[in-house]
Amino acid sequence: MMTLPEQLELEFWQEYRDFEESKLMQYVTSVERFGIQKGLLKGIALGLKLKFGTSGQNLLPEIEQIEDVNLLESILSAIETANTVDELRSIYQTADDTPRGN
Repeated sequence: MMTLPEQLELEFWQEYRDFEESKLMQYVTSVERFGIQKGLLKGIALGLKLKFGTSGQNLLPEIEQIEDVNLLESILSAIETANTVDELRSIYQTADDTPRGN
C-alpha cells in the first residue's frame, strides 16, 4: 500500500467529493420534460375549472402555449392564491415580458 503526500491526498479527496456530487445531479430528458409539462397542464386545467369555472378554462389555450416547466409550476401554485383570472394571467404575461438569458 502506498501513502500519498498530504497535498496529493487532499486533492484526491476533493476530486472524489466533486465526482460524488456530480452523480447526484439529476438529468431530465426531453421526454421526461414533455411528460412533466403535460402533467402540469392537466393539473392547471383542473385547478382552473374548480376555482374559476368557465372563465378559468378560457385561459387554457394561452397557458398550453407555455413550454417553460418552471413557469407552469408557478401558474399551478398561483391558482390557489389568485383571486381573479386576470390576476393569474398576470403571472405568465409578466414572465413573457422578462428577458431570459441562455
